[in-house]
Amino acid sequence: MINGVIFDMDGTMFDTERMWATFWDPALKALGLPYKEGLAEAARGTAGETTRNVVRSFYAPDCDADGIVESLHRVADEVFLSAPVPKKPGLDALLAWLDEQRLPMAVASSSREAMIRNNLDQWGMTHYFKAIVSGQHVAHSKPDPEIFYRAAEMLGTAPEHTLVLEDSYNGVRAGAAGGFVTVMVPDLMQPTEEIAQLYDRKCEDLLEVRDLLIEGKL
Repeated sequence: MINGVIFDMDGTMFDTERMWATFWDPALKALGLPYKEGLAEAARGTAGETTRNVVRSFYAPDCDADGIVESLHRVADEVFLSAPVPKKPGLDALLAWLDEQRLPMAVASSSREAMIRNNLDQWGMTHYFKAIVSGQHVAHSKPDPEIFYRAAEMLGTAPEHTLVLEDSYNGVRAGAAGGFVTVMVPDLMQPTEEIAQLYDRKCEDLLEVRDLLIEGKL
């Protein structure tokens, strides 16, 4: 039985993963650096020191990883603060149904808290969520399950009765490692054989998630 739901944000609630992938080139150019193929994919779903370590692996162990990530965030802020980001199909319907059922919800995202709240506020969705946990609030980013444990604790739900909705490989790995009911809603990446063995279900969109919940299949 599902007693609470934890949403990833980028690529799960909002169609922003494609946008993040375009931010690296201008962020690096601002620092006089070239974009290296594969960086956006390697950094997807990471936060904090994990992101900086990805940057170091592409440039150099002694590169200014802090400066590169700060430049990335400056580019992102200019875009995300200018207009609401696109919602993923079925988000409104799923949130409304969960709210009707009085199931507590949380956002657990590698993004910064200010960005999470900005995206939610722009669509008037913040009131749905009992908890917001960002990559800034944990020591270890996904695939470590720490961020989901923290969100579930704030919801007051046990992992085995908490649904985690994710689009990324690292998010699925984190949900599975933490013992959560993990559903992948693919965005830019379809599941690999490894990932397919980790999640409980795959759904094409958030409407399918809602329908499975209504039918008692999650």
